[in-house]
Amino acid sequence: MARRPLSLQARSLLAAGFALAAFLGLAGFALDQAIYDTLRSALRDRLQSYVYGYLAASDVARSKRWLPPDVGPDPRFDRPDGGLYAGVAGPVELDGARAERWRSPSAMGADLPFAGTLPPGTATFSGPVAGAGGNVYLFSQGISWEVPNRGSVNLTLHVAEDARLLNEQRDVFRRSLLTYLGGLGVLLLLLLLATLRWSLRPLRSVAADLTRVERGERERLSSDYPLELSGLATNLNEFIDSERERLQRNRNTLSDLAHSLKTPLAVMRSQLESDTSGEDLRWTVLEQVGRMDQIVAYQLSRAAASGHSTFAAPIPIAPHAEEIVASLEKVYASKKILCEFEIDPQARFHGEQGDLLELLGNLLENAFKWAQHRVLLTARSQIAPGARRNGLELVIEDDGPGIAEDQVEHLLQRGVRGDERVQGHGIGLAIVQDLVKAYRGTLEVTGSATLGGAKFTLLFGAA
Repeated sequence: MARRPLSLQARSLLAAGFALAAFLGLAGFALDQAIYDTLRSALRDRLQSYVYGYLAASDVARSKRWLPPDVGPDPRFDRPDGGLYAGVAGPVELDGARAERWRSPSAMGADLPFAGTLPPGTATFSGPVAGAGGNVYLFSQGISWEVPNRGSVNLTLHVAEDARLLNEQRDVFRRSLLTYLGGLGVLLLLLLLATLRWSLRPLRSVAADLTRVERGERERLSSDYPLELSGLATNLNEFIDSERERLQRNRNTLSDLAHSLKTPLAVMRSQLESDTSGEDLRWTVLEQVGRMDQIVAYQLSRAAASGHSTFAAPIPIAPHAEEIVASLEKVYASKKILCEFEIDPQARFHGEQGDLLELLGNLLENAFKWAQHRVLLTARSQIAPGARRNGLELVIEDDGPGIAEDQVEHLLQRGVRGDERVQGHGIGLAIVQDLVKAYRGTLEVTGSATLGGAKFTLLFGAA
């Protein structure tokens, strides 16, 4: 069973969820790093202040020995495993004896990196580094202590703090950050879901309206849609109208065909039931069969007409016109008619190819039938600013006898021929008129000022 594709709402929510998770993850990482840098900077300043506290409470003897204070700047320096440790590298005084190193009571017996020395005036901060059974952050300060008339004493004072204190602060911040960012992410997803449902409501309305149209509960889609969907709704309504027109035209064609065949069939039946001689019956049947042939040809041509279509592909005029003219030149070879083209390369017919062939074929055949020597086909593209597609103007002219103005409407009727001596069914121009109406165009029949004969002008507006 094929997997059902995700809905637009699910796709949007899933994509936004991934993007939000990535954003909040990066934001959380950046904030965590920022707070770590802040805590580390605050720790450095704090350890430096402890160094200054020790320096303020200590002294250097005339023998150039450093005399440590009795109490550290923080009580944690004076108790074992207090988390704060201090040490001095250099000549110091311990219980009246000279020594090279001193440590605070909290650092006794602990393995701490207090052996290094620094040049005077130099300060370093590092960590976490191994020491005191764990990791510590270390601040070291190189000092040069001037002794009157004795020169200077170079010392390096080290102060360290257990890394667990900073890590605990960082963990508290991380828990708070995770709680707030997680809550914010859930809140944003819920807000996004509500926004998506509100934004996609017009699409659901279109789908619901289409369902109502399919059920026959309404004729067309509503026009009350946002700007982005109004064009879609308009095209769908045009498509629905076009399909209804096509269906109605087919129904009318079948109805007209059935109705039109009743009369010739009734005539033949009455002749068969009468005592009419065989020769008369034969001519009657031939006459009615010919009439039925005309009726069927006309109704089938009507049924084949596709009519206006919203999504029809554009069809160039020149290739199809050349194909039709080549055939007509063979049929009317004895008349030696010259057919000239003035076709705009941009001219396009938006419809079915069969309908274009029916239009050109009937009009050009009519022109060849009545022309003396020349036929002119003109095709122009009708440009309309803002339209989705351009219109089309087709003009067919001949140098024949022309059509009187008062005869135009009569000749466009079904089955009417301009001259009974000329072969034909008299339905070609009626088919053209039906096709033009189906494509919502106009047909105008006038005299040709260029060639002197008849001029048929077809105009299909832009859409």
